[in-house]
Amino acid sequence: MHGFLAGHRDAVVAELAEWLRVPSVAGVPEHLVDLQRSANWLAAALRRTGFPSVEVWDTDSGPAVYGEWCAEPDAPTVLVYSHHDVRAAKDEEWDETAPFEPTLRDGYLYGRGASDAKGQVLAHLWGVRAHLAATGRRNPAVNLKLLVEGEEETGSANLQQLLQDNRDRLGADLIVFSDTLMWRADHPAVCVSMRGTMLAQLEVMGPLQDVHSGAVSGPAPNPILELSRLLGQLHDDKGRITVPGFYDDVVEPSQRFRDELAALPYTDADWLERSRTRSIGGEAGYTVLERLWTRPAIEVTSVIGGDPIGPSRAAVPSLATADLSIRYVCDQTGAGIAEQLRQWVADTISDRFEHRLTVSPEAAQDPYRTPDDLPAVAALAEAMQEGFGHPAGRMGNAGGGPVVLLSQSVGAPAVFFGTGLPEDHWHDSNERVSLDVLLAGAATLAAFWERLPRR
Repeated sequence: MHGFLAGHRDAVVAELAEWLRVPSVAGVPEHLVDLQRSANWLAAALRRTGFPSVEVWDTDSGPAVYGEWCAEPDAPTVLVYSHHDVRAAKDEEWDETAPFEPTLRDGYLYGRGASDAKGQVLAHLWGVRAHLAATGRRNPAVNLKLLVEGEEETGSANLQQLLQDNRDRLGADLIVFSDTLMWRADHPAVCVSMRGTMLAQLEVMGPLQDVHSGAVSGPAPNPILELSRLLGQLHDDKGRITVPGFYDDVVEPSQRFRDELAALPYTDADWLERSRTRSIGGEAGYTVLERLWTRPAIEVTSVIGGDPIGPSRAAVPSLATADLSIRYVCDQTGAGIAEQLRQWVADTISDRFEHRLTVSPEAAQDPYRTPDDLPAVAALAEAMQEGFGHPAGRMGNAGGGPVVLLSQSVGAPAVFFGTGLPEDHWHDSNERVSLDVLLAGAATLAAFWERLPRR
């Protein structure tokens, strides 16, 4: 298995680089044809791997690819989920390579989508190839179904409809969700939870139109100042969110899980170097890993007001806007948080201003935790030890994804496995993937398909 993958290292690089050259950028109309090209590329790669049934499912904003290899009636059936669309990239901010001109350097392949998530998808293809080569089997030891969508980066708008339209074909005993990070290359860990995610936008209205500050400065209501005041009150001096009722449904992490997180190798210096976050904050009373994976958070991701581009007009603006990213945990609900946030804004904002809060809990992606007694978790931990050469710990995932939608639609529990690392620069310039981690991930999957039926 390891020998097979080592012998095909150059082929893995060449195949991934070829796919990365397709700029399958989500949410940009001129790249819709590139999303189609990316889907067709993946469909062809699945057929080369041996999948006897492969289809491209069209949607309005990005096609999904479905592959099926079900040749073992008595074996478990696994649905693998990931995505092939990528985030937009600003060429001028990349200095290792242009975003869609992949370059191999010092053991890393650079390019948009290298880690999020084309590299993760390719690990599955090479995992199947290594599994067949190591076992001499003609078919995988499990029945495999792959669903790789093309709209994840813009919220998976059509995924629910795809799942409904193909419900009879997507039945499975287990879901493997592959759009996640690992903790460290030298210390694998099984991810057993994912926070939920919901977006909100707060608009604060001041004057009825932009007004020259020399004429009204002082008595005029400045929406930037009021928005800043609101955002400054969103957290207290202990890092806790001040929205009343926000923590009512938050369940404390179990002592077992806290102990498992404490067992992961961690130092502040290592975290700051790999995450590029400059300093550490957040909710007092919890470790950094507990804050990341077991506690909710609200971040401000964008603030716009006045003249952000070009010379200032020296006017008091009529509007200031902030985008919020809300990460929430199991037992919290998107609807509950939305109502709490609406009430907090209404109670906190000055009556000199109007406001509009846009939040859509129906579009939220709910949190998920893998059942503690799921046998597949133990099988995956064993496979990760074989693939990476180190015992596997336990971790969570700080991001979000449609795992609850998948689990409810398919009627199966989910486990998480990805080959990304915090230092891979997802959604940022110079995105990259470690070739060693990618190959170890493929070896893990090869071992997992062999071990899973025994569990």
